[in-house]
Amino acid sequence: MTLVISVFVPEGIVMASDSRQSISLGLKGQDGKDITIETTNSDSAIKTHLLETQGVGISNFGQALLNGVPMSSHVRRFIDEVLVAADDIETIPAKLKDYFSRKFPAADVGFHVAGYSRTGRVSVPHVYFCHVTQGLVQRKNVKPDGAIAYGATWSGQIDVMSSIVNPLIGKDEKGQDKVIHAPAPIIWDAMTTQDAIDFAIYAIRTTIDTMRFQARPKNVGGPIDVLLLTPESKPRWILRKELSC
Repeated sequence: MTLVISVFVPEGIVMASDSRQSISLGLKGQDGKDITIETTNSDSAIKTHLLETQGVGISNFGQALLNGVPMSSHVRRFIDEVLVAADDIETIPAKLKDYFSRKFPAADVGFHVAGYSRTGRVSVPHVYFCHVTQGLVQRKNVKPDGAIAYGATWSGQIDVMSSIVNPLIGKDEKGQDKVIHAPAPIIWDAMTTQDAIDFAIYAIRTTIDTMRFQARPKNVGGPIDVLLLTPESKPRWILRKELSC
């Protein structure tokens, strides 16, 4: 599992991800029964990718390995084999979903894809959610009337952040849905770029720290990578793990 988040505010788009690669091992117990153990395989997985030519960011979540190969290698192959110079944020999401649907139709893999398109003198932000088995390519930063929306979307191990940010729904005495706890709103439209960076890091760090104390698999962890996309400059890494010895 993993946690990726995209925060889209008026000044820019922030994409962030953790680095933990978890795998499930099928083993035999002492009684001969099949058991499954989830374990950490790596804390250096790359889950957020920058397409420098197109100025587009891609974050992947879901299965960490396809045919035993890390997702970062498959994303690189997609870039090398499929994309052409004319591709941009409006063509890449569908191409990405179609590529993985053809090669790995049963893969439980999804993506966030973000960037800007130019319409006249205006840079238009695009944030997409794509999923292979669900067959989805869905733009997340538009309202029903087509106006640009600001906010955040996260995928993967979302339960910790959802419990903090989203209302808690229960049942009343008649069995009807009832809001038990409504957290104070986040004013996304008023967020600055720094606020968006801080929120993305907060979301992943809080998930890691909360899971540390819970009796559950620790499937979000490792360094946090943060990519910033803005309309007036080239994308740049705010945080990015490096190879070391």
